[in-house]
Amino acid sequence: MRIGASLALFAIGAILKWAVSDHVQGVNLSVVGVILMIVGAVGVVLTLIMLAMDRRRTDVVMHDRTYDRAPVDRY
Repeated sequence: MRIGASLALFAIGAILKWAVSDHVQGVNLSVVGVILMIVGAVGVVLTLIMLAMDRRRTDVVMHDRTYDRAPVDRY
């Protein structure tokens, strides 16, 4: 889950928690909203941790170029 998906879950949860006033039988939309906000917040935190771990990992690439002949002087 990336940051965009996590923020979308958080936004949908906030809408369900504070903006929707309808009632669905057997489902508490306020609780569903809180659950979605928690999942979205955890997703953002995990994504930021994973991005921080990727930045610490570096790859070292060494190029060893050998030429068989000397460069040609064009002037």
